[in-house]
Amino acid sequence: MRRLLRTVLAAFIVCIASFTPPARAAEPVDLLLILAADVSRSVNSQKFQLQRSGYAAAISDRRVLDAITAGRHKRIAVQFIEWSGYGNHQVVIDWTLIDGPKTAQSFGDRLLELPRTYADRTSISGGIDFAVTQFARAPFTSERRTIDVSADGTNNSGRDVTKARDDANNQDITINALAILSDTPLPWNPEHTHPPGGLANYFRENVIGGPGAFVVEAKDFNSFGQAIIKKMVAEIADAGLQ
Repeated sequence: MRRLLRTVLAAFIVCIASFTPPARAAEPVDLLLILAADVSRSVNSQKFQLQRSGYAAAISDRRVLDAITAGRHKRIAVQFIEWSGYGNHQVVIDWTLIDGPKTAQSFGDRLLELPRTYADRTSISGGIDFAVTQFARAPFTSERRTIDVSADGTNNSGRDVTKARDDANNQDITINALAILSDTPLPWNPEHTHPPGGLANYFRENVIGGPGAFVVEAKDFNSFGQAIIKKMVAEIADAGLQ
C-alpha cells in the first residue's frame, strides 16, 4: 500500500510539474502609444518639468479621456520613455492601461515623482529605434501603434533619423512630433534648436511619418500643455491634424 501511494504521489507531482497553463491572450486596446521625451543637454530643468507636468496633466484632461472612451475598446495603453544621446534611453513608466480618470491620474502622479534619467546629446533616431522595440513587449494588442516624440532640437547623435523613421513606418508605426521651441539659439550650436526653416519644419521633413502624421509646436510655457492635449486627442482619435 505504501509503495502504491508513493507511486501515485510521484505520478501526481510529475503531472503538476509538467502542466503548462494556456497562454493568456493579449488584451485589446484602441491604441498603443509611446510618449518619447527628449532629456538631452539642451533640455534645461524648465523644459524638463514642462514635459513631465504637461504629459501628466494631459493624460487626465477631460478631452483626452473623452477621446479614449469614445473608442471601440474604450481604453488605450501608454508607455513613457526618455532618451538623449545614442544608447541613452530608458523606460520611465512601462505599459499602462488607461481607461478612465483613476488610471490616468495614477499614471500622471507617477510621472511627476520619478527622477530625470539622462542629459546627453540628441539622438532622435536612437529614441525612435528604442521605442520600436517596446511594442513587442506590450501585454496589449492594437491595430494602431504610435510614437509621440517631443524634442527641442535636431538629431545630432546616432544614425540618420530619416532611416529610423522609415524603418518604423515600414512596420506600420506612426511617428508624430511635438516641437519645443526655444527663445534663443544655443550659443555653442545655434542651428541645433534653430535649424534653417525652423524646428517644426525639420520635424516634418525628417522625423514624422505614417498615415496622418503631424507636428505640433509648443511656443511657450502657457501653450505647452494645450499643445500636448491637442496632440494626444488627435492621436487617440486617429484624426491627425491639418
